[in-house]
Amino acid sequence: MAKRTAVIDIGSNSVRMVIYEKTSRFAFHLLYETKTKVRLSQDIYQNNGNLQEKPMQRTIYALSDFLSIINSFKARKVLCVATSALRDAPNKKDFINRVKKELKLSIKVITGEREAYLGAIACSNLLPEQDKALSIDIGGGSTELAIINNKDISNNRSLKLGTVRLKELFFDKQDIDGAISYCDNALQNLDNLDVKSLVGIGGTFRALTIAIMKQKNYPLKKVHAYEYTKKEFNLFLSKILSANNDEDLKNLFIKKNRFDIIKPGALILSRVMLKLNCERIITSGVGVREGVYLSDLLRNSKDKLPVNYSTSVRYILDSFVDDKQFSNQLNKVSKDIFNLTHEHFKIPIEYRYELSVAAKLYICGASINIYNQNRHSYQIIKSALEFEFSHKQSTLISTLCKYVGKDCPSDSHIQKYSTLLPNEDILNSLIYILSLSVALLSHKPRNIDFDMKFKKNELLVDMKRDVYLSQESILNLCEVRDFKVKISVP
Repeated sequence: MAKRTAVIDIGSNSVRMVIYEKTSRFAFHLLYETKTKVRLSQDIYQNNGNLQEKPMQRTIYALSDFLSIINSFKARKVLCVATSALRDAPNKKDFINRVKKELKLSIKVITGEREAYLGAIACSNLLPEQDKALSIDIGGGSTELAIINNKDISNNRSLKLGTVRLKELFFDKQDIDGAISYCDNALQNLDNLDVKSLVGIGGTFRALTIAIMKQKNYPLKKVHAYEYTKKEFNLFLSKILSANNDEDLKNLFIKKNRFDIIKPGALILSRVMLKLNCERIITSGVGVREGVYLSDLLRNSKDKLPVNYSTSVRYILDSFVDDKQFSNQLNKVSKDIFNLTHEHFKIPIEYRYELSVAAKLYICGASINIYNQNRHSYQIIKSALEFEFSHKQSTLISTLCKYVGKDCPSDSHIQKYSTLLPNEDILNSLIYILSLSVALLSHKPRNIDFDMKFKKNELLVDMKRDVYLSQESILNLCEVRDFKVKISVP
């Protein structure tokens, strides 16, 4: 697979393009992203589904600009897919042939079931693991759904139910009852579906989530993996549907370019929620484009990343960590100390994973500047630990790295991220364990040259040689009540 790959997604409402860059076999990061609202499906529902000249020309202009951007990044592979607007249009071949002739770009029109599958594999690989989740992608012309059970995808389906479709068929005519009846008829197969959570994909869902986050003054500016309750979601959907004008929508933090289609999207989701018993809503920042990329990247792996593999962690290690040996040693020592002491510190066992990731990534900030390494590590992890982790996990991991060797997190940090961090005793204990691990390895041994055991509130460290730097670093750590470190040397 090419090191840089561009993916273009031609939808009914928008045309989007992303460029991904591989850093190792399964690790990659987003290099560039853009979108434009071309409304390819504009006026098709009054014209027997046929694409109209002005929207087609707008789309061709946008695709031409995208190809110019792709060339500037020297991306060697371009994957271009089209969804509902093209697959339903009787004159789709005319448009595809024009694009091929004028731009030398091949468009692959995918089925609705394939579209549902691609969105679902993006979520199954790049969100925290989902069990009995329903993915839903509301586009301009159609809505795609699939069941995600861990990394297995099933029940892919596509419904002729979209925001632009509802707008032009019903909302423009003020026929809300007709829109409700149309939605309910399309969604009847969802009755009594056994799912634990709803995973939202696409622009409509992200727009609603961003608005909810702004209303709550949420501390992270990260949509991917944001979670909230069914009650909270339904309340906000009702506010959108009861908005009387654009000013009301603006006050609900809806962006201007969504004013005309947000109500149809909210109606679809409100009717979906009536049919589901799930209490958990998760927003996905990834969708069809990432699914197209992953299906190419993982074509020999059944569209699944390896078990316990994190592409975000691997990307940070590939790009920012030169001393892989020290990273691995710090990971091992911190886990060993955790195993010996977590009961003493009363830390739940599940935090071992976040500690181990923090240990692996701690030195990434040194690649920016050795001075203020902690701050640089914090910013890199906070920004780049995007996939596979919940907001609580990424906030904890970045916080641990920020305060290594410090007394404790600042009051302002605790206050800002209070809803995402564990209680202060657990947090401070985890920071201490990571700080102690760094101190024990401060002499950068080729191989770990000490053994540890825990007895009567003391961590006994048996050094195989007299290591002055480690002993001095441990002395500089803040003391922890009812916990001592005792060093023995030959």
